[in-house]
Amino acid sequence: MSANTFGKLFTLTTFGESHGSHIGGVIDGCPPNIGIDFEFINSEIQRRRTSQNNFSSHRNEADKVEFISGIFEGKTTGTPIAFLIRNTDAKSDDYAHLQNVFRPSHADFTYYKKYGIRDYRGGGRSSARETLSWVVAGAIAKLILQKYHISIFAYTSQIGSITFNTNYKIIDLKKIAESSVGCPDTAKTQEMEAFLAQVKEEKDTVGCVVNCVIQNCPAGLGEPVFDKLHADLAKAMLSINAAKGFEYGSGFGAASITGSRHNDLFNADFSTQTNHSGGIQGGISNGEDIYFRVAFKPIATLMQDQDGYDFSGNKVTIKGKGRHDICVVPRVIPVVEAMSALVLADHLLRSCQ
Repeated sequence: MSANTFGKLFTLTTFGESHGSHIGGVIDGCPPNIGIDFEFINSEIQRRRTSQNNFSSHRNEADKVEFISGIFEGKTTGTPIAFLIRNTDAKSDDYAHLQNVFRPSHADFTYYKKYGIRDYRGGGRSSARETLSWVVAGAIAKLILQKYHISIFAYTSQIGSITFNTNYKIIDLKKIAESSVGCPDTAKTQEMEAFLAQVKEEKDTVGCVVNCVIQNCPAGLGEPVFDKLHADLAKAMLSINAAKGFEYGSGFGAASITGSRHNDLFNADFSTQTNHSGGIQGGISNGEDIYFRVAFKPIATLMQDQDGYDFSGNKVTIKGKGRHDICVVPRVIPVVEAMSALVLADHLLRSCQ
């Protein structure tokens, strides 16, 4: 299996499976003398953990990260940073009934066709548990971005048909952390909670939209052709499990308006009067806020019985079993931020070459 590395200069290579003994990664290209705030890294990990509300999986992992190289006396050394996280609460027996069947809308069939073998225990490497390594690396990337005063925050803007459309510039960031679903609005949070409770009662799942904002990004990051900044952000977001759509700036809405309304006119200091461009023009950041949103499908694993076929083509009933999320939020929010941070750190280092 190839393509386990993300980035060009600041890279993350990950390894491990959902029900293996460990997952982990190797970060290469991190500059030396970056102070490592272990409490901050742990707080990022905790944001992604399971068993924190009634809507997430009850798999209860400690998610304790062990750094085994690349850090000395609390600072990066410039050498590869390797880390391990032990899996302590995997229950592989929950998946024994799936050994000879393919689950609908999962990666089971496609993995098997590509590799001729698959790890049916929790989806193996296709499990969203893989994203924990991304969050660890993203936390270190955020520590680099702090030196440039670049900040990243993501939040839930939609669950099912319930939407939150307030301008991000007036959002109270504390309310994102206080919300069980990552939505910075108390009334909408309550509405979303009630809806998720209903979906759970029906043994179903539901999709969502996560918005992300990158502030204080300097102008000049990104390449004008194949490594456009927004293209790399899109790749990062669409690499996340269950992601189905990405748009930045005015996105698909740009198709319905004229150029005279869409153009971002300059001020005397070359800031822009509007930001339909989403902080990126010609694939290169222009110094304005970068904002985008990511759509996630309903989680494919249901607690309902579903029709399926075994490897011999016999029709079977696939039983809904195990411990699973109802919706990818709020746990996917730190993953969106982490992947954004990896992209920004990588492009910052490229700009310093």
